[in-house]
Amino acid sequence: MSIDVHQHLWTPPFVDALRRRTAPPRLDGWTLLLDGEPPYEVNPEDHDPAVRARRAAGLDLALVSLSSPLGIELLPPDEAWPLIDAYHAGARTLPAPFRAWAAAPVTDPDPVRLSRTLDEGFVGLQLPATALLDAAGFAAAAPLLDVLAERDLPLFVHPGPAAVPHGSPPWWAPVVPYVQQMHAAWYAFRAVGRPRHPTLRICFALLAGLAPLHSERAMSRGAPGRGRVDPDVFVETSSYGPRAVDAVIRELGIDVVVTGSDQPYAEAAWPDLGAAARHAVGTANALRLLGGPRDAAARPASRPEPLPRAHQRPEQHTRPPMPPTAPTGKTSQELRCQAATDSA
Repeated sequence: MSIDVHQHLWTPPFVDALRRRTAPPRLDGWTLLLDGEPPYEVNPEDHDPAVRARRAAGLDLALVSLSSPLGIELLPPDEAWPLIDAYHAGARTLPAPFRAWAAAPVTDPDPVRLSRTLDEGFVGLQLPATALLDAAGFAAAAPLLDVLAERDLPLFVHPGPAAVPHGSPPWWAPVVPYVQQMHAAWYAFRAVGRPRHPTLRICFALLAGLAPLHSERAMSRGAPGRGRVDPDVFVETSSYGPRAVDAVIRELGIDVVVTGSDQPYAEAAWPDLGAAARHAVGTANALRLLGGPRDAAARPASRPEPLPRAHQRPEQHTRPPMPPTAPTGKTSQELRCQAATDSA
């Protein structure tokens, strides 16, 4: 079984809703118009369900989500809900191997409405990082996060809208503000989110902007948690390559890293760490994020039932030092065993 937790696919109901708008975010034909970013020419094939299903032929499960950089979750409720309802309506019709993350406006956090959406088989909730940058953001989102915790479903944190300075190159937004947002959301969750939501499973897009690699600096400035890895805080790999993925694995261990591609905007690159590592990142870890059993079989082509909720959150564990050079082709457990043997 192979799982990609991060894709985007704009269905006809969602495209139509964007085209009906007269202010950003909106579509003019296939030209996306956003506040703070230059016009973006969308490739229609990238959002053709049949084309995307062929591209995803090697996957057993591909999770699509609302494109949070559009800023939809931050719109006034009377503007946000029609777009989110259109997104949900289209997502419910997607063929296998697609399933979807639910969406909700942070300007109108409605736990009852979220519960009804999750009842329809959505795998969890996505929120923009810009809504989770501090204690106030987590307090505002708490009614939604409580629903996830009660249902044992995960939260996916994705970059939100970004203002691009005039004259910036096209790559500026995904390389600079998106990374900054994810970095801040990672540490905000560590500081205020986890104490408020002790059992919530959460996944940060794009390796949390490499925030885990700043742990030494955080600890040198007084942050708690030296050497501790939260087993229910995951990161996905989109837009990064072998060096970054390898560095994050050395910091967090492999057990909290999952595959994300950010299709159709990027491809996932994976370091050559061997079959065991590929299985962990592409299957076992993602199943644990979603609350399913590690040995679950691939889902049938028919519309699937919601994932099982029988997940027991393991205790936080302390991360032993990694060996100076981690051999390839081994899981984190094997690497830790070798480190313990070498130090004996």
